[in-house]
Amino acid sequence: MHFSLFFFILSSLLLPTSLPQAYGNELNVAKVNDSPFSNALQILQKQIGYDFQTVDLLRRAMTHSSYSRENNRALSILGLDAIQTSISFHYLQRNLDASAKDLSLRISEMSGADSCAADGFRLGLQNVIRVSTKTNSSTDSVVCGAFRAVFGAVAIDSSKADDAGNLFWKFQGGDVLVSAL
Repeated sequence: MHFSLFFFILSSLLLPTSLPQAYGNELNVAKVNDSPFSNALQILQKQIGYDFQTVDLLRRAMTHSSYSRENNRALSILGLDAIQTSISFHYLQRNLDASAKDLSLRISEMSGADSCAADGFRLGLQNVIRVSTKTNSSTDSVVCGAFRAVFGAVAIDSSKADDAGNLFWKFQGGDVLVSAL
């Protein structure tokens, strides 16, 4: 019995790595961990034009606090800060004599909840974000939080808030379109 158990363990460890070599890497093995959520994250990356080095950051960005303790709240705060900094930078670069009131109004218009939710709906984030069964994924606050969290995740993934800000401007130019998720 011990020999059979030993042989089973040994063959299960060696078999998966030796088969592709034996067949010239032509073995087409389906990924075991592909899920609808993982597929949606892959589509979202293509949609926004950013490939995450650490996809778990995007996974967290698309996880609402009602779904898990590991959620998008902190990433959403970072994303909002990156967006607001980028808006400030671009606005002042074009008009250094702008008043604080004008700058504040511009930031509010472009990063406020209404604008943020509209951009998130345009991306179809309501179809991607994980929420509890008691939470509506189509509410403005849920979609806006997810939208902002994407930029927080990009900033962490690239170690550059500028990358998050530059990605934000793609949305403002209308370059990112909804795909079927």
